[in-house]
Amino acid sequence: MACVDAPPPRRKDGTVSVEEAYTFDAIIDTRSPGEYAEDRLPGAINLPVLDNEERARIGTLHKQVSAFAAKKAGAALVSRNIAHHLETVLADKPRDYRPLVYCWRGGNRSGAFTTVLRAIGWNACQLEGGYKAYRRHVVNQLETLPGRFAFRVVCGPTGVGKSRFLRALDESGAQVLDLEDMAAHMGSVLGAYPDRPQPAQKWFESRVWHALSRFDPARPVFVESESKKIGNLHTPEQLLLAMRAAPCLNLEADIPVRVELLKQEYAHFLADPEALGVQLDCLTALQGRERIDAWKTLARAGRWDELVADLLVRHYDPAYGRSLGKNYVNAPGAPCLNLTDPSSEAVLALAREYLAAG
Repeated sequence: MACVDAPPPRRKDGTVSVEEAYTFDAIIDTRSPGEYAEDRLPGAINLPVLDNEERARIGTLHKQVSAFAAKKAGAALVSRNIAHHLETVLADKPRDYRPLVYCWRGGNRSGAFTTVLRAIGWNACQLEGGYKAYRRHVVNQLETLPGRFAFRVVCGPTGVGKSRFLRALDESGAQVLDLEDMAAHMGSVLGAYPDRPQPAQKWFESRVWHALSRFDPARPVFVESESKKIGNLHTPEQLLLAMRAAPCLNLEADIPVRVELLKQEYAHFLADPEALGVQLDCLTALQGRERIDAWKTLARAGRWDELVADLLVRHYDPAYGRSLGKNYVNAPGAPCLNLTDPSSEAVLALAREYLAAG
């Protein structure tokens, strides 16, 4: 979190708005781990006053017995959990530590935690309206924020290294919105990461909002030519509209370069041909059983260069051609960059050359 010399602004009731949230030393999410996993303020740490099981138990007690019984049992649990956090995560915090605390609606859970923190002497504040107010803020901002930026859309067929090029632009100091990284998916039917499940839609949107809110509108923002969906997640509508209206840059590479790049990106399939076969089955309606079986045979035989090249020529390139003119009308005729080498050094050099040329 950003730190400032003066204490953060605070209302008479001890709350601050979402716009003021990132002036604090830390943001503490007191909700359950399950709520936190679905969505939270980016950068917030989870110090729950009730865990998943405790929250469910207190809720049941409230419904089946009484509000009084639930509050009494909940208070004991909340007290124990706050004490645990004070003795562990917060044990080394200095006298001038200034945390912002929130729960679902800015009510009992964050209120209890904030009261204890203030009693200790820390200048703790609550987020006005809690997570619900934050979520409304994100939804509203995603309707307007994309229109403030000059996007530059990196286009190109599968395997030309668009994601690597974006990472190289980022490394070179450009503003980059890497939607596939935020969505934990490479966009195609084969694009799921083996060790990174996709986040919830709300958390994806939070990450997009957080990135956009920190960009400089006076500088271009580079983004890949994504579709409406990235895996199971939906690209925010106004962002997608802004991207599709933006100037484009076409990245190109010959088939051997693309094959090598894809083998690097999808190395997990090279290690597990049967898992690849399961994903290839998803293309049966488009390619027919005979071709899918032929591709599986190539995979089992380890004939990866042949398989990847055939997938590009027969499936990915035709699909890209159909999609491009419809979704990114500024791509045809846009400037082209040719990647001649699949190495990371070559991608970085190409990105720096492009930025240097203005």
